[in-house]
Amino acid sequence: MAKGLNAGLRRALEADPKVLLAGEDIGKLGGVFRVTEGLQKDFGEHRVIDSPLAESGIVGTAVGLAMRGYRPVCEIQFDGFVYPAFDQIVSQVAKFHNRSAGRQKMPIVIRIPSGGGIGAVEHHSESPETLFAHVPGLKVVTCSNPVDAYWMIQQAIASDDPVIFFEPKRRYHEKAELDTSIPPIPLHSARVVRPGTDVTVLCYGPMVKTCLDAAGAAADEGRSLEVIDLRTLSPIDMATVVTSVRKTGHAVVVHEAVINLGLGAELSARITEQCFYSLEAPVLRVGGFDIPYPPSRVEDQYLPDLDRVLDAVDRSLAY
Repeated sequence: MAKGLNAGLRRALEADPKVLLAGEDIGKLGGVFRVTEGLQKDFGEHRVIDSPLAESGIVGTAVGLAMRGYRPVCEIQFDGFVYPAFDQIVSQVAKFHNRSAGRQKMPIVIRIPSGGGIGAVEHHSESPETLFAHVPGLKVVTCSNPVDAYWMIQQAIASDDPVIFFEPKRRYHEKAELDTSIPPIPLHSARVVRPGTDVTVLCYGPMVKTCLDAAGAAADEGRSLEVIDLRTLSPIDMATVVTSVRKTGHAVVVHEAVINLGLGAELSARITEQCFYSLEAPVLRVGGFDIPYPPSRVEDQYLPDLDRVLDAVDRSLAY
């Protein structure tokens, strides 16, 4: 996935001289996850910018650049570092287009490595996606595989809307095929990654692999799970979700973020509203526990795993 993002950023830089990258250590170092490796060498320090250690300054500068016709791509080094920039994102990035009656666009992409599973220290493993999905004026997306990473980052940069782009950090360096000849699907579309008939499992980002593993284990027990990678958290592609749930009659939502007021709550409400007469069980949610992200030694007990997904499937089918 890291290489897919790197290739996508490279292609965007080649295609449009107004595309700029900015972030802490993204130039000479290539970023802490090496996502931007080699880009400053090839495109120069004026387009791949090593910024000061100041997230508010990174995003605030991006607002000014966007107003002058540039397409800045900001990297927030870790998810827990985004909060100093939250005011800029919510008060300016999200509102300028509406505040100017459509005259001022904000083509800004804010890349955020997200989630846990890497054994990191405090502030380095969080899932703040609902904080941004709740804000009108922002688009929120997340990739789960190298091909999507390659295309989605380019689509986000080409968008005239501000996009919060979450990247599951524990999936950066997993081995997978990067076939750039596979055509992209629209940025704000969900994808059925495994067809099934018994239960719809909705997930995104780091949980897609976990849910696919769970579907494989369920198949050994004669149960057919349909796994959907949401890909876009705002707006949610409800058409794909509704079609699946009306077929299966069961829905389980899985995400790393805490369950309380998470994406699962919104999906549960919408599915209940739109699929009430098709549901054979309540929509169930699997997520992180309602505590601050724990020390890395016990994060495996905090993060949803195959067994917790299968337990929710069992409970859904038991109704």
